[in-house]
Amino acid sequence: MPRAIHRELHRTDRIGWLRAAVLGANDGIVSTASLMVGVAAASQGRGALLVAGTAGLVAGALSMAAGEYVSVSSQSDTERADLARERTELATQPDLERQELASIYVERGLTAELAGQVAAQLMAGDALRAHARDELGISSTLKARPVQAAAASALAFAVGASLPLLTALVAPARLVVPLVSGTSLLFLTGLGALAAWTGGAPVPKAALRVAFWGALAMAITAGVGRIFGTAV
Repeated sequence: MPRAIHRELHRTDRIGWLRAAVLGANDGIVSTASLMVGVAAASQGRGALLVAGTAGLVAGALSMAAGEYVSVSSQSDTERADLARERTELATQPDLERQELASIYVERGLTAELAGQVAAQLMAGDALRAHARDELGISSTLKARPVQAAAASALAFAVGASLPLLTALVAPARLVVPLVSGTSLLFLTGLGALAAWTGGAPVPKAALRVAFWGALAMAITAGVGRIFGTAV
């Protein structure tokens, strides 16, 4: 009889771009909506409101892209340095490296004899890959990708920021604050739910968490704008 194939759906391969996209979209909605609510609370005109929102979108998207690229590039540089060091150690002291790999498997529950056999077989195949994965925690799934993270973050920020901006564009002047605030909370709730669903996490908890912090940010910014009577 043919053997049944056990298929499992894991989502760890989405961690890199999903984290950047969720962060970018969330920041885009929260920062732009908060900025516009603060400007509106300071009794500025619609023109100032739209200028502030557009400036926030452009500056925020560029800032997110630069920040993600720099931070993830630093991680990538560290990974490359660790791999280069490991490559040198494998070339100069392979026996010690094999013992080190075997000790890792012993700590994970294998007997010393079996751990030694596993380490020897893995190193006979792709020694660097085995050490990268089990010693350094570096794998193709979780590898740092600066360009991907920067692009996902910038695009997600721009999309997120455009939502409250479009709302303010079509909303009546006297309803700008409640409509921008209300729709932004809906967008944030939907974003949290979508991100949780994409990553296979509990949806209600993630949606409420994103909505809560977004509401808090907008409330504080609106309060600052109302107190000082200036755009913030």
